[in-house]
Amino acid sequence: MYKSIIRPIFFLLDPEKVHHISFSLIKMLSKIGVLGLLKPIFVVQDQRLEREVFGIKFKNPVGLAAGFDKNAVLYNELSNFGFGFVEIGTLTPKPQDGNPKKRLFRLKADKAIINRMGFNNEGVANAVARLKKEHKVLIGGNIGKNKVTPNNEAVQDYLICFDALYDYVDYFVVNVSSPNTPGLRELQDKEPLTALLMRLEEENNKLSAEKGEKRKPILLKIAPDLTNDQLLDIIDIVEDTKIDGVIATNTTIERTGLTSDPTLLKEAGGLSGKPLKDRSTEVIKFLAEKSKKAFPIIGVGGIHSPEDALEKIDAGADLIQIWTGFIYEGPGLVKKINQAILDRG
Repeated sequence: MYKSIIRPIFFLLDPEKVHHISFSLIKMLSKIGVLGLLKPIFVVQDQRLEREVFGIKFKNPVGLAAGFDKNAVLYNELSNFGFGFVEIGTLTPKPQDGNPKKRLFRLKADKAIINRMGFNNEGVANAVARLKKEHKVLIGGNIGKNKVTPNNEAVQDYLICFDALYDYVDYFVVNVSSPNTPGLRELQDKEPLTALLMRLEEENNKLSAEKGEKRKPILLKIAPDLTNDQLLDIIDIVEDTKIDGVIATNTTIERTGLTSDPTLLKEAGGLSGKPLKDRSTEVIKFLAEKSKKAFPIIGVGGIHSPEDALEKIDAGADLIQIWTGFIYEGPGLVKKINQAILDRG
């Protein structure tokens, strides 16, 4: 029904407006009890799907990537669609509007999306207020810096978000790979990235000791546009800083091989969806092989089918995330992937 009725209607409207409409619709369905009744349609419950990764037990390996529920508005409602975990954010210390609209574009011929949202969010304090309610799903906290914060002061922004979210998320993701905040990707260079991650690890160890709890896993989200030498640097950085893993990958600035309207292809921003599939898988495989599987990897990028998901897992991903595939293929994709994992045994 989603692909034959709902998606064609949604795709007639502006993508960002549809995002807000879908949030309102999901909220309404939850409030009147319909979403709970639909849950058995989307959820696969089986112990064989459980995964223990960086010290956390996941009910299943399929998560929702950051960028969908930026402000921690719908994480419990989204759990009804069968996700094993939901990643909120990217959150910044202060609220910010992001880049001027229009900033979200569908490339329907390529099953892709270009976005240049620019970390639009209500700020970490607003998200924390919502996260204080009971969680029905594991939550990842994706953190970044405000646009106005210069790179030489970026560490403080990440620390503010880290401290605020510490009691309310199950793991952290350090986002230095979005192409939509000017200069942000410069933080992926070895020296500034090492310094940032080391400082977050210091804070992690301090807070865990104060609270008498296990430290929170910290992951690094990387761009698909890194060279092999830069990926080797990432392996070294993970080893040196003792962070817990990598999310591969964020959106790409590449536009090679696309068939959509050339006017759309000129739009600035990060490309997600089907065209990212192969490059994302290449990065996962490279990291897994060159590091000798020294750390966990969450695979994301171009997953539109169970086969795409299994390909990521075979390349070395311990968990996977979807986002654009969720938009194009509908919520049934989560169940299909989990069922395919079970069927393969």
